[in-house]
Amino acid sequence: MKKSNLTYEKSGVNIKAADNFVKFISTLSKKRQNSKNFENIGGFGSITQISKIYKNPQIVASTDGVGTKIEIANELNKFNTIGIDLVAMCVNDLIVQGAKPLIFLDYISINKIDLKKLKEIIKGIVKGCKISNCELVGGETAEMPGTYSKGKFDIAGFSVGVVDKKNILDKSKIKLNDLILVITSKGEKSNLYFLKR
Repeated sequence: MKKSNLTYEKSGVNIKAADNFVKFISTLSKKRQNSKNFENIGGFGSITQISKIYKNPQIVASTDGVGTKIEIANELNKFNTIGIDLVAMCVNDLIVQGAKPLIFLDYISINKIDLKKLKEIIKGIVKGCKISNCELVGGETAEMPGTYSKGKFDIAGFSVGVVDKKNILDKSKIKLNDLILVITSKGEKSNLYFLKR
């Protein structure tokens, strides 16, 4: 039987480039850790301590992507803000339920590891986490040649927050004559980009 030398590299996957990207994420994360209980970047799962200040803590989780904003990022060749959008899409779904965002994980799938592009995306994610006062605790980068065409990629996020049961925002608590506050945004958000395209 003929022996064949099958390697990830021969299949188009660059393990070394992926490892370098994980090291880059680790350096960014260390700058954000301060006194937070966070460890094992690059591991198979993150470990985070839940604060003891909640009497009846309820875990709230959300996952989302940025949809067609990816196409706009590709057209503009600008990737440093799409990560902020990704975090916002996820943590906003926690906040509207009264939860405080705690942790965030990302998933990036791409045809070929492009460190420059990936670093810009992850810098945006880290900035989004800083704005949201939560921690980037892990994620996954998948290099999938043949699945995506040249230069194409997709990103998704997953966030977890906590809220005391008595503080959950619920529509059943809305009553006649309640005051509704509207906060304006600095431009188009979320799914409006799909309509614009």
